Amino acid sequence: MQIDVEQVLVNKYPAFAHKPAPVRRSTLFCLRHLVREQEINRFLDTHKGSRGFEFVDEVLDYFNFSYTISHKERMNIPSSGRVVIIANHPLGALDGLALLKLIGEVRRDVRIIANDVLMNFDTLQGLFLPVDNLGKSTRKANIARIVEALQNDEAVIVFPAGEVSRAGFTGIKDGKWNSGFIHFARKANAPILPVYLGGKNSPLFYGLSYINKSMSTLMLAREMFNKHSVTLPVRIGEPIAFSQLDALPVSNRDKARLLKKHLYRIARNKPPLFLTEKTIAHPQDRQALKQELKRAELLGETADGKKIYLFDYHADSVVMQEIGRLREVAFRTVGEGTGERRDLDRYDQYYRHLILWDEEDLEIAGAYRIGEGCQRVQDAEYRLYSESLFNYSEQMQDIFKQGIELGRSFVQPRYWGKRSLDYLWYGIGAYLRRHPEVRYMFGPVSLSNSYPKRARDLLVWFYRHYFPDSAWLARSRSPYQLDSDAEATIQQLFTGDDYREDFSRLREQLDFLGVSIPTLYKQYSELCEPGGVSFLDFGVDADFNYCIDGLVLVDTQKVKARKRDRYIGSTG
Repeated sequence: MQIDVEQVLVNKYPAFAHKPAPVRRSTLFCLRHLVREQEINRFLDTHKGSRGFEFVDEVLDYFNFSYTISHKERMNIPSSGRVVIIANHPLGALDGLALLKLIGEVRRDVRIIANDVLMNFDTLQGLFLPVDNLGKSTRKANIARIVEALQNDEAVIVFPAGEVSRAGFTGIKDGKWNSGFIHFARKANAPILPVYLGGKNSPLFYGLSYINKSMSTLMLAREMFNKHSVTLPVRIGEPIAFSQLDALPVSNRDKARLLKKHLYRIARNKPPLFLTEKTIAHPQDRQALKQELKRAELLGETADGKKIYLFDYHADSVVMQEIGRLREVAFRTVGEGTGERRDLDRYDQYYRHLILWDEEDLEIAGAYRIGEGCQRVQDAEYRLYSESLFNYSEQMQDIFKQGIELGRSFVQPRYWGKRSLDYLWYGIGAYLRRHPEVRYMFGPVSLSNSYPKRARDLLVWFYRHYFPDSAWLARSRSPYQLDSDAEATIQQLFTGDDYREDFSRLREQLDFLGVSIPTLYKQYSELCEPGGVSFLDFGVDADFNYCIDGLVLVDTQKVKARKRDRYIGSTG
C-alpha cells in the first residue's frame, strides 16, 4: 500500500486533474513535502507484511507515541459485551491508533469506525468499520455492519465529530457531533462508554484550519511527525446504559450534544451529566481459578466433562471474585444486577457455593449459593439472605431445621442453552444425597423489571393463585401490588380452576408481549406433585434493579419420581 497525494487530491477536487501542468506539478510538490509522502510510504513498505494490532504497535513504536491512564479508569473498559465507545478526536490517526491499542489490551474484539486519515491504511482493514461520516448520507449497508458487530457483542469505537478537533474561543474541541452513533447504539441496546483524549496539533494546523479546513485536513499526515515521543493523556468515564439515554425526551441531535458535554466534563473532573453504572470487573486468571477449585469438594462430573464443586468462602478468593463478576454479567444481561463491579454481599462469606466448572475452557459456567437453615436455628447471628426481603412466621422454624436456602443462581451467557442449569440441578441433587436430613428448599426467584408491567402482573397472579402460601409462612417487606383493575382483568382472562388451560393462556399472553415464563419459575413449578411447591409471596427488590422476587418453597419429599431419578438419583 502507498499514499498517493495526487489521487487523494483528485478524489476530493476532481477539477484539479484539469488544471495546467505547471500548476499541478507545483501544487503536488508542495503537498507531497507538506504531508511527507515519501517518509510515510517508506514506513508502509517496510511494514507491509504487518496487519491489525501488530501494525498498530509498529506505528506507535515508530513515533515512540504512548498514552497514560489511571488503573482505576482503565478498569472502566468492559472486558466483554457490546459497547459503543465515543471519543473526541484531537489529533488524527495517532489518537485513533492509541485508542485501538488501549481497548485491544483489554479485549481484542474491538473495531473502529474509520474516518479521516485512518481510511487510507488497508493494513488496518480488519479493525475497521468503514464509514465516511455519521450523518444522514451514511449508507444503510455500513450501518448494518456496525449494528451486526454490536449484536455480536463487539466493542465499536466512534469519533462522533467525524473530523479532528479545531481551535476555538474555548480551546481545542471537537466541532458539532453527528448523532448517527445513537441510532446504532439503540438498535443493539448497547451502553455508551465516554473516552476523553488529550493532546493537540501544531499552531500551523489550527491556523490553516481558519483559512481552509480542507487544506488543514491534508496536513494531518504531517502532524503525526510532530508527535514523536508524545504521551497522550486519556480519561475514561463509567458506561452509560442506553436506557438512560433513550429516556430523555429530546432529539438525537440534542442527546449527542449532551454526551459531548458529558465527555468534556470528565476531562475537567466535573460531575457527569448522565447517570452511569460501574463497569463489570475484568476476569480473574484462569489457572488461579483452576488451582483454587481443586481444593473444593467435588460433588460430581457431567457426561461432557464439566465438574460440579461445593466451594466454601475464604479471604482473597479468586473464585469468589469471579463468581461475583459473572453474576453481574448474567443479571445485567436480563435487565437486573446490582450496578456494582461485582455482585457480592456479606452472605457469600458464610454460604456455600455450588459451582459448575468447565475444565476444558477454564470457565465457571454457573453457580448457586446455599444457605444451610440448620445453621440459622443453631446460631442467632446466622441470617439468611431471604430474611432481608421477607418476614418469616414462627412456623418457618421447623422448615429452617430441615431446609436450605437456594439463591443467586446464574449461568453465564456464553453457556445459555447448553444444559448448564440442568447440570447445576444435578449438583443440588448430589448435595441432597449427602445431606438426607434436608427436606425443604426455599429462596427468592427473580423476575426482571424489564418485563412489561402486564407480563409481571400476569406472572405474579398466576403463581400466587396456583401455588399459594396457605399457611402464611412469609410476607414480603416490600410487596408487589396488583391494582384492582389489573386483577379484575386477569381474573376474566383465566379460568381459575384449570391449571393446564390457564398455563397455556399465560404462555400465549406472554408471547404476545414479547417475553416468556422465566426458566426457574417453570422449573420449580414442574418439579413436584401437587402441593409440593408454593410461592409464598412476591416483593420488589430495590437493590437489584427493582426486579420482583418470588419466594419459592419446595418439599423434596413430593418431587416427581422421574425428576427424583433425574436429579437426586444421578450425577449426570
